[in-house]
Amino acid sequence: MPVRNESWPAGAPCWVDCQVDDVQAARAFYAGLFGWDIRDAPPEAGGYLMATLGGQPVAGIGPKPQNLGPMPSVWTTYLATDDADATAGAVTEAGGSVMMPPFDVLDIGRMTVAADSGGAVFGLWQAKAHKGIGRVGEPGTLVWSELHTRDYWAARAFYAKVFGYTYEDLGDTDEFRYTQFKPAAGETAGGFHHDRSISEGAPNYWLAWFAVEDVDATAAQAQEQGAQVLFPPTDSPYGRMSIFAGAQGEVFAVIAPQMPDAGGAAG
Repeated sequence: MPVRNESWPAGAPCWVDCQVDDVQAARAFYAGLFGWDIRDAPPEAGGYLMATLGGQPVAGIGPKPQNLGPMPSVWTTYLATDDADATAGAVTEAGGSVMMPPFDVLDIGRMTVAADSGGAVFGLWQAKAHKGIGRVGEPGTLVWSELHTRDYWAARAFYAKVFGYTYEDLGDTDEFRYTQFKPAAGETAGGFHHDRSISEGAPNYWLAWFAVEDVDATAAQAQEQGAQVLFPPTDSPYGRMSIFAGAQGEVFAVIAPQMPDAGGAAG
């Protein structure tokens, strides 16, 4: 399966990690679910663990940041940037917010965490030694990144301004409004879903989709390990899929991908 050793293009989802209360419990959960090899971290990593597949990095697991106050367990999607400081400035100019000034992560990259104009949280990653996701297109790897938002049109304007996204609509009705996005210098990288099920006061959010071979077996195993199935295994034009809350409440999705015949989207 494809291995990637170069930086991702600006605006592309390039990394995912989860922040939890119990890092070792999450380590056991995801190693069992996806077959990840989750390595011990050096002391200077602050308890952050790197998950690998076939020797390549695929995701991270870390403790919740203490400087951001109380927060739920979450998966965070990181968007690539060539200049974290400049992109952080563009985020605020477009109506978003930056939760902390950009900072260096050892010698592996520069990052910050931000929110779009509708409050959906994402990370920014400027690659140095760590280029981001290093294995793609197989079970246990990220295959799709998806923004769920009540503020659909505002989100399109925000990400177009910050990252130069262009869009290809897959549905534009009140029943199903969904678009795929493409960074200025990359290929189609994910989607935006106008999610009317998000209640007022609940946050908009980015949803990480991981490939699996058998969605039903993965759902059963996840439940055995303490997860909750939020959306039961269901067939779609893009493959059988399901959405879970992990054992510590962090939401993510799985799919057994297949090429669609026509229309629709995962999620």
